[in-house]
Amino acid sequence: MHSQSPSSPPSSLPIASARQLSSQLSTQLTCESSAPFGLYIHVPFCATRCGYCDFNTYTPREAGGANPEGYLDALDVELDLAAQRVNRRADTVFIGGGTPSLLGADGLSRILTTVRNTFGLADGAEVTTESNPESTSPEFFAGLREAGYTRISLGMQSASHEVLQVLERAHTPGRAFAAAREARQAGFEHVNLDMIYATPTETDDDVARTLDRVIEADVDHVSAYSLIVEDGTAMARKVRRGEIPSPQEDVMATRYEMIAQRLAEAGLEWYEVSNWARPGGECQHNLIYWRDGDWWGAGPGAHSHLGMQRFSNVKHPNRYSAVLADGELPISQVEDLTPADRHTELLMLGLRLREGIDYSAVGAGAAGVVQNFVDRGLLHFPQPGCLALTDAGRLLADGIITDILVAEDDTTADREARS
Repeated sequence: MHSQSPSSPPSSLPIASARQLSSQLSTQLTCESSAPFGLYIHVPFCATRCGYCDFNTYTPREAGGANPEGYLDALDVELDLAAQRVNRRADTVFIGGGTPSLLGADGLSRILTTVRNTFGLADGAEVTTESNPESTSPEFFAGLREAGYTRISLGMQSASHEVLQVLERAHTPGRAFAAAREARQAGFEHVNLDMIYATPTETDDDVARTLDRVIEADVDHVSAYSLIVEDGTAMARKVRRGEIPSPQEDVMATRYEMIAQRLAEAGLEWYEVSNWARPGGECQHNLIYWRDGDWWGAGPGAHSHLGMQRFSNVKHPNRYSAVLADGELPISQVEDLTPADRHTELLMLGLRLREGIDYSAVGAGAAGVVQNFVDRGLLHFPQPGCLALTDAGRLLADGIITDILVAEDDTTADREARS
């Protein structure tokens, strides 16, 4: 989800503006659809702020008096109002943050109860919550399992104490792996560990040891992302002052190859450029994103995508609660998408998946560019009519996708100039 700097003031969006924006949501949102539908719920609270984080989250000092109980009350209202606009049961639910585990098993159980009473859950729905290792326990996982959660995603980041210090993470190196075991013992078949690589001061040995611990934990899913230093974060300020070096692209590439090889040897196959899973362990909620599907985002700052529209909520939890107290959806922005927008999203998201995309979706003007990448072993046709990245192409995914889109745009511009 997109975010704002934690120091940004609360939105001053008037209630009337929220009402007007809500009225701009397409009436098509109420239509039934057989395609999978996801529900994302954003929890905006964190005990402390990690140095690299620019998500829409608030520590107690930053929250301006906002608290979990008031947030849960407001969320109940939003989910009720949203369900009246979208006549679709949730195939997937993903609770993200922030730190959802700060709500405890009782708070997260309340959220899922509200989802059942408003949208409803499809049979076999995947229900995930993110959790920080230091705010979990065997009792926490047991409570979530009893409530109906089916999947746990743990913010591990690294098994190196030094790397965790640079990232300003609060948990000890071993806690994430203990939490993964506790989740499995509570009955969770699906457990993810998040990993961040190419952190300044990190070594190849740090990555190797982290991967050893990940494999020992016997989870069925791993997400691994290179560190991005976002403007406005504490880490960006340290880089600017020269206190730590900026992440290096050649290091990112080397570390990615290490991760991909080690996870593949352990039986976790990549299904998206930054995600690996054992068969059946793929995150169904994230697949809705990558397949350019529909989801409603609830909570402060959450983003939604339905049909030909994107829209987002006000960011600060106090403003979020105030708008909902007046009986209005807390919409802060609505964007109508064009067919060209949807086409761009299809390529940008779908080509990151191992399954690829329907080649007929690629504009004819990009045929030469595509063939060049095929000849170089970066793209291939795993089956007739399907275009996908090769293993080697994963490292260059963003550039490949950009070159295809530019070739399509250039051809369109040339055609329009001749007409």
